[in-house]
Amino acid sequence: MRASVLRLALRGSPSRNLNVGYPRFRTSEDMYKHLRGLTEQGGDFTVRNFVGVIEDMTHRFETPLFPAGALDFYTKKNMGWPYTQEESDKWQMEERGGEQGDYRDGMQEKIANVIACLKSEPRSKRAIIPIPFSSEGSKTVDWTNKGQTKCCRELHLYIEDSQLKCTGILRMQNANIFPKNIHFFQTLLLHVGSELELPVGEYTHWISNLCFDRDAISC
Repeated sequence: MRASVLRLALRGSPSRNLNVGYPRFRTSEDMYKHLRGLTEQGGDFTVRNFVGVIEDMTHRFETPLFPAGALDFYTKKNMGWPYTQEESDKWQMEERGGEQGDYRDGMQEKIANVIACLKSEPRSKRAIIPIPFSSEGSKTVDWTNKGQTKCCRELHLYIEDSQLKCTGILRMQNANIFPKNIHFFQTLLLHVGSELELPVGEYTHWISNLCFDRDAISC
């Protein structure tokens, strides 16, 4: 009874989502292939202001750089879940992203806040996961500090069409790092969705700077 009442109560605001005008991809793997194609020139070649929509956020995939073990390790780390030193020694490497892709600080508290927000007020526009800094304020921003210049800046979660949906805002996306990012986002959304007893709907991915890999200058 409680579950059905909760699902009935968690309805978002009346809305019109303009992401219908952006490229749509059935799965995250389809978007990954598209990003690789856009940036295949490599080096410092940069695509600006990419926006795309992933319709199915349950599909997961692997790449040579990110086999299942690496994806699971980095997602555990960024979710703030425990992992072993053995896992770290085996999977952590600079080619898979360094401080800029370390989002774990306070993540469990941020997730709990989003869940509390959407349970208390399903129409809220304040359900966010901010990832700009680890421990310092924005006025101390230093472009030379990779730990401050996180690639993902915010995740905005909202309820629409009786589904949990999300928009991710990224300062930087290396196409070959995308599998790690999206695996983490998928896990986070599925976790929040299960707590809210809502299915996960589409995800909108905003990228200011898109490059092929970490060979790009000052990425």
